[in-house]
Amino acid sequence: MTLRLKRLLTDAGIKQGVLATAAGLSRPALNALINHGQLPTSCDPAAVRAAISSCLTQHGVTDAHWHEKEGPTCSNTPAPVSPTQDTDNDNDIHDEEDPMLLRFQALTPQAKRHFGLTTNPFADPASAEDVFLSPDIRYVRESMYQVARHGGFAAVIGESGAGKSTLCEDLVDRIQREEQAVIVIKPYVLASEGSDAVGKTLRSHHIAEAIMAAVAPLAKPKSSPEARFRQLHESLRDSARAGHSHVLVIEEAHSLPLPTLKHLKRFRELKDGLRPLLSVILIGQPELGVKLSEHNPEVREVVQRIEIITLPPLDNELGAYLAHRFKRAQVPLDKVVEQSAIDALRAKLVPSRGAGSLLYPLAVQNALIAAMNRAADLGVPTVTADVVRGV
Repeated sequence: MTLRLKRLLTDAGIKQGVLATAAGLSRPALNALINHGQLPTSCDPAAVRAAISSCLTQHGVTDAHWHEKEGPTCSNTPAPVSPTQDTDNDNDIHDEEDPMLLRFQALTPQAKRHFGLTTNPFADPASAEDVFLSPDIRYVRESMYQVARHGGFAAVIGESGAGKSTLCEDLVDRIQREEQAVIVIKPYVLASEGSDAVGKTLRSHHIAEAIMAAVAPLAKPKSSPEARFRQLHESLRDSARAGHSHVLVIEEAHSLPLPTLKHLKRFRELKDGLRPLLSVILIGQPELGVKLSEHNPEVREVVQRIEIITLPPLDNELGAYLAHRFKRAQVPLDKVVEQSAIDALRAKLVPSRGAGSLLYPLAVQNALIAAMNRAADLGVPTVTADVVRGV
């Protein structure tokens, strides 16, 4: 049984992609909500509901019962007339318009030989020079660096494959390379989930343990919680007086439970006089933006203090990104990929209606590697638009 929301979207002419963006959900996640009433475990249902209600109201829809299930229509009820099918509201929305986006593509040895490549142009960056910096990416990079060096509270939000982890690794590398007196604290989130029902959640005492391990690794933890947090405050203060800054970086922050998000404000309030002792950078997918919505009263104190930094898709920088990656592999881009193929790749990953651009590095990588493998199989000298359309 589908939710009433589906009919309301159709009647009001609201694209599912527009609603997905407003709610901070991926299109498959919104599709699962509409058709099955299911949300990802990392989402906060109340925040998603508030965001959807707000979006509907902005489009003139005032039905407060959109989240209720709707039964099947009577057999003698005529179907609504629709001259053209709205593929954006189709039941069968697959993973971000194209299953390719979620499937890893490996460059075959045959393709490497065919195009004269000795290395994979899309290998993980091994140095700062390998990191592509568009104006938008450079802004996010510098914002993270300023928070780490001079203090702040920020959330970097981007889709899966947008390059968030690369920027996090670049931040650590840059601090080390420039020999800055900044201690980076990264709690391990390998098995963390947004709910105790599906896994282990990252709690404030885990964060405190990570801070102590980085700032005062030889200190013996106190027995009581109050004494441990006093010890943490004193350790941060002593480290700061010795000339260090401290930044807490939490990846996969969309999986943080709301209580932990609220506690981060208290970590930020640890000071030595007027000087804050700890900066915080959260890195997560759009679900983090939903949790940090101004419509969510549970985290109001955090929302009022945190800077939201969005990592956008490549869009107009697609050609520059590909040229950079192939230059690092010491092969000119035009020797492998025709301009028409780049245009076809852009058309493939930018839906004509509904959701926004999907031109994120990982999606581009998977689609183009598949096209390069196909071109090698066909024996054509370069990747053409037809090859891109065929994968």
